[in-house]
Amino acid sequence: MGRHPFEEHLPRLRRYALALMRDRMRADDLVQDTLERALRKFSLFRRSTDLRAWLFTIMHNVHVNQIRAAMATARTQPDDTSSEPAHTPLDDAATARDISNALQHLAPEHREVILLVGLEQLSYEETARVLDVPIGTVMSRLTRARERLRALMSGETNPTLRRVK
Repeated sequence: MGRHPFEEHLPRLRRYALALMRDRMRADDLVQDTLERALRKFSLFRRSTDLRAWLFTIMHNVHVNQIRAAMATARTQPDDTSSEPAHTPLDDAATARDISNALQHLAPEHREVILLVGLEQLSYEETARVLDVPIGTVMSRLTRARERLRALMSGETNPTLRRVK
């Protein structure tokens, strides 16, 4: 029995899911939900396109849908929990922890772009397709995300605002 074409992309899907979810169990659930949807919709995959980008698009859409569902639930239910989100311990040095913490302070749309381009090494065009935004938006978000990361890594807590004339 041969390998399924999704198998080679599992490590990257897991890494991206963990970066998005910040909790190993929730990340595993996101990967599983992504793969389930990909298997159900595999007949829609065009062989001439990049399978990796297609899987990341599905993961992005599943993640956005989960956020929307959670927000809808939160609006209808009183908040009776005060626990902090679980953080996954990193095995690397303090710098890796600092980068991870800084990433969590980025706006979700900036974190997604920086993870897809920087960590997963998708092109701007592939990232634009995954996020369903124009390439210019990807470049703009990436620039802002990098500026914010630099500021956070240098110890700044408040973003600096530029004056536009």
